[in-house]
Amino acid sequence: MGGLREVAASFVVPGPAGVAVRDRLRVSEADAAVLAEVGVFLGSLAAGDLAERSRQGPGHGHDAASWAVRKRSLTGRSSARWAGSITKASHDQWGLARRGQAAHLAWLRRQITSIEARLARPLGAKADKRDGLVRGYATRGEWHAKSRRLQTLKDRLAVVEADRAAGRVRVVRGGKRLANTRHHLAAAGLDEQAWRERWRAERMFLAADGESGKRFGNETIRVTDTGRLSVKLPAPLAHLANAPHGRYVLDATVAFRHRRQEWLDRITVNRAVAYRIHHDVVRGRWYITASWQRAVAPVLPLQAALARGVVGVDMNDDHLAAWHLDVHGNPLGEPQRFFYDLTGSTQHRDARIRHALSRLLHHTRRCGAAAIAIEDLDFSDGTSREKHGRNKRFRRLISRLPTAKLRARLVSMAAEQDIAVVAVDPAYTSRWGAQHWQQPLTTKTRKISRHDAAGIAVGRRALGHPIRRRTTPPPSHQSDGAGHRTVQARPELRRREEPRPRIPGPRTRSVSPDTERKRATRTSNTVRDVRSDQIWAQDPLLLTD
Repeated sequence: MGGLREVAASFVVPGPAGVAVRDRLRVSEADAAVLAEVGVFLGSLAAGDLAERSRQGPGHGHDAASWAVRKRSLTGRSSARWAGSITKASHDQWGLARRGQAAHLAWLRRQITSIEARLARPLGAKADKRDGLVRGYATRGEWHAKSRRLQTLKDRLAVVEADRAAGRVRVVRGGKRLANTRHHLAAAGLDEQAWRERWRAERMFLAADGESGKRFGNETIRVTDTGRLSVKLPAPLAHLANAPHGRYVLDATVAFRHRRQEWLDRITVNRAVAYRIHHDVVRGRWYITASWQRAVAPVLPLQAALARGVVGVDMNDDHLAAWHLDVHGNPLGEPQRFFYDLTGSTQHRDARIRHALSRLLHHTRRCGAAAIAIEDLDFSDGTSREKHGRNKRFRRLISRLPTAKLRARLVSMAAEQDIAVVAVDPAYTSRWGAQHWQQPLTTKTRKISRHDAAGIAVGRRALGHPIRRRTTPPPSHQSDGAGHRTVQARPELRRREEPRPRIPGPRTRSVSPDTERKRATRTSNTVRDVRSDQIWAQDPLLLTD
């Protein structure tokens, strides 16, 4: 098997560690004005704190004194709880930017290494996987363009490395894409006023962390068990309060329909729940999101998850191809395909993905399986031209696959149904599935696609079986005379690749031991029925007078 990479072991994906639910706030004009004023004021404080956090560099994460200084400076301008939420959000945002910077640095280095390797090869040279040689560029023009791109990437790398060493991160509160849209308003179909409304809404800060032991799990943004929503106002905006202790009670009520009972169980015993209020300018709506942490559940052992078989799933850019397999790796029933459309707005794409995953989970429960096997795909470095050449169609295909989002949603939704998700190595599943399963399972009334066969390959790899299917009987005389056959059994079972045992019966034409004993005691009436171990002799003729 030279030239094939080693296949990684399958594993059960851990369940989600947190929960988030969202509900719409049908606020009045007065409530919307108060929320906007509070959000803009706190957003300005959050922007200044993030700038201060960025100036302190990476050493601040282990320095509690500097964190306390920032919190005290914000407490006088807002409140202690708002200051705690702002400083924690700034620290988390800086950490996320720092991790993104490290990922971008690694990507630049991979791209530079790949281009340098191809530039060192002769023009038109073919790849040699055995010797570890990549292919060369096709033309002199492409070689020249790539050499210029190499210098550009090296310049970017030098800038990112300098920022990394100095502890600088580049964060745009409100989003880099929306900031760049300001220079292309005509192309975006916006005017300056519409853009500013979106910019102001994205830079608002109306988020508060929960506190266990406090009333309803949050003192800053409080939601009661009856759905009453109130917000603790910052000190400079205390004149807007319509309730005691500097609080503003909204006319709108909150009713979390999804996971409502779980949310009620937490707030009734005063367990921590974090809330975030945000404004969707395009729809003209206000939303509130509640989130809380869950206790880390123990990961189910792989053998226990696969005890009732598995549903192998091959993920594609327009559908999920699934097939149910038993514990021995045999495909059962018919292949299932769950389609979704990735065109349209983000909300519509997410809804279609959730609908497809819901149908997949319902199918798994109907089959009686307790696990879903899916490929552990990661296309973070697979969309570049250096890897897939001029195959623009394939690069676009893998770019639009929602691998991370689909996998995260599947794990979260499967945990609610007590279904385990098993991640397998995606190496050669499509190729070997089509080679060993597509043609044998195709009939006149059923057409098996390459993706259906890949689903079988994914399921068999999760179960620990080789992807190669069970061989048919030898062609010569349908017995074991032409060689051994492969059986559908685990490697530790006896006789998994030995000749088929002789089973008495009319189809195998073998004689049972009981029949042998009966024949030994029976007297034969014909020469043909005489056993081979008896000597037959003709009786002498009778002599008569």
